[in-house]
Amino acid sequence: MYRCLVLAFALWASAAAAQVQRAFPPDALRGEISFGMAPEVAVNGQRAMLAPGARIRDKNNMLAMSASLAGVRLTVHYTIDINGQVKDVWILRPDELANQPWPANLKESQTWAFDPIAQRWAKR
Repeated sequence: MYRCLVLAFALWASAAAAQVQRAFPPDALRGEISFGMAPEVAVNGQRAMLAPGARIRDKNNMLAMSASLAGVRLTVHYTIDINGQVKDVWILRPDELANQPWPANLKESQTWAFDPIAQRWAKR
């Protein structure tokens, strides 16, 4: 009896966790990132570095280590720090990829309007 309850709760909790909308900051850009030997990455084909203390979040919003992603190319949201290094990375789920449009560069993010509640961008 208790096993059934535990199993039912685990299934309910995993289904609820899968539907949580992640809140991305307004300075997050969308792009392709390729992980090399840490801290080296390529963002949209341009060589870049991960900032000290950079955080990489996987599709389940769990921390991922850059070494485990070496040689992998992914579509992500990312932020850049004041030194031009990649600060935060979120590996996108299919529902997040479908959220269009999303700015791919600084100029777009400065000219479009962002709704932080709905997590949507609108071209002005």
